[in-house]
Amino acid sequence: MQIHDLPYPDPGVPDARSGPRFLWWLGRNQLGGQARSLAWGLLHFLSVCGLPFCVGLAVQAVVDRSGARLALTGGLLLVCGAGIALGDTMLHRTAVTNWITAAARVQQLLARRTAHLGSALTRRVAAGEVVAVSTGDVEKIGWFVEAVSRFGAAAVTVVAVCAGLVVYQPALGVVVAVGVPVLVLAVLPLLPRATRRADIQREKAGRATELASDTVAGLRVLRGIGGEELFLDRYRRASQEVRTAAVRSARMWSLISAVQVLLPGLLMITVVWRGVQLAREGRIAIGELVTVYSAVMLLTYPLQHFQEIAMAYSFSRPSARRAARVLSLERATDFAGSREACVPVGDLYDPRTGLLAPAGRLTAVVCGNPDAAGVLAERLGGHPVEEGTSVLLGGVPLDELPLDSARTAVLVQDKDPVLLSGSLRELLDVPASDAVSAGDALAAAQCDDVLDALTQASRAGESPMDARITERGRSLSGGQRQRLALARSLITDPQVLVLDEPTSAVDSHTEARIAEELRRLRAGRTTVVFTSSPLLLDRADRVVLVHEGEVAAVGLHRELLHAEPRYRAVVTRETDDEAARHSGVSAELEEIEESA
Repeated sequence: MQIHDLPYPDPGVPDARSGPRFLWWLGRNQLGGQARSLAWGLLHFLSVCGLPFCVGLAVQAVVDRSGARLALTGGLLLVCGAGIALGDTMLHRTAVTNWITAAARVQQLLARRTAHLGSALTRRVAAGEVVAVSTGDVEKIGWFVEAVSRFGAAAVTVVAVCAGLVVYQPALGVVVAVGVPVLVLAVLPLLPRATRRADIQREKAGRATELASDTVAGLRVLRGIGGEELFLDRYRRASQEVRTAAVRSARMWSLISAVQVLLPGLLMITVVWRGVQLAREGRIAIGELVTVYSAVMLLTYPLQHFQEIAMAYSFSRPSARRAARVLSLERATDFAGSREACVPVGDLYDPRTGLLAPAGRLTAVVCGNPDAAGVLAERLGGHPVEEGTSVLLGGVPLDELPLDSARTAVLVQDKDPVLLSGSLRELLDVPASDAVSAGDALAAAQCDDVLDALTQASRAGESPMDARITERGRSLSGGQRQRLALARSLITDPQVLVLDEPTSAVDSHTEARIAEELRRLRAGRTTVVFTSSPLLLDRADRVVLVHEGEVAAVGLHRELLHAEPRYRAVVTRETDDEAARHSGVSAELEEIEESA
């Protein structure tokens, strides 16, 4: 796989049982790229380590006054130089290709998993963690995949050089062959502590980033209540903790680097000391001593990649663990489904609560617990919390339908919909039946003031549909964002539309007009609205009160308002004292009616 071939036609099915297994799976899926990188790495490193032998031969040729051997050595140096240049260039090219293609594979897998899980993803994993995995963690994973081939080439080169020195000059080669493994293994006891400190640093950095994101997102509210200084102090403390953890982590890695400088230096001193003794005794030639000394000096270059692979693995292991955690998440239902693809038509029924939404009618649902309302809305969209609680549409369980069919049949707009950055035209460019135009949907959602605001913020003469919407629509008010999200949902014109508090940030006059337009535009379609607004409830064909996870009452708004105290308590927000007085008055009226 080359960069110009991206994205992958199929990124594959990852082994997400653990972080190391996921890294191993990535490596196995890039064997061709790893092999090419390994080959170019061997050419580069062997050419580098071939220089000492050439230098030794040249020195010995000068000592022996042999012009032919000196000329031959010069030719070998040119070959080694060409191998170094070509190998280094192609190693960098192939290694970076491995990095980018591995990162692209992980990002494709994450995007596919996000689309597969839908709104269920953020219920099970924090949104900040998903962002961290798809950005910083992807780079760390790619770094490890890229470093593997360089480490492999460095390891083969070190073994080859040690074996060559043993054959070339056994007296000194044995010292090098024994000393190099000591260099490699000496830092192993330090790696666990360095890894732990790096993990602590990343954890604290993640918390600081999350705190900063929350502060920026809620800056308008914080300024309103004068709380920006409080959150700023919290971020200062969090950033100082990150700095302290980073310093502690850097100290450990600097110690590892110092050890990898100190020990090769000691090995070099040992080789020179022993070599001088052997040269005085006449057991080795000057050229052989120069060769062994130069080889030990240049061995520090491939040995640096042992430290790199240790760092890359220690940084990528928690990143791979987080990625594997996200990729291992599954929907409660099968992606392919056990039924053929179809869009069933009929009543929407939840057997767990007993909620029935008749086909083609506007049903309003009142829940005293907003969290319970959100869970029920998600279940109506085909996301059962547990097995055996699937919602039925036209008698067909949604969890038995293929995912695409279930999403075509039922659309759920939660209470905090997200607006993606881009133009208004791009925002409203969603899969739709084309039965509802963008203009009709915007009019029904009462977005005239939104269009005016976008027109004022855009360039002169630019259509409101081409006006830019900032990230998450932060340049708009909460009510404007809510109405744009409602317009986007109305354009899709699904068989069943589930709205969770679609007008909670809208004034009463606008809410009344939205209720009328919603009823008109969705005529003949099944619509379920979770709300406690009397304006919406009064225009519903059917109102259902869900209390403690079960349907407690069904009827019209005005009927339930007088006959059902629990419904009245939720809709009118009356206090316990008011409810008691209302119950007393109702009891007195009943007694009067009975006596009459």
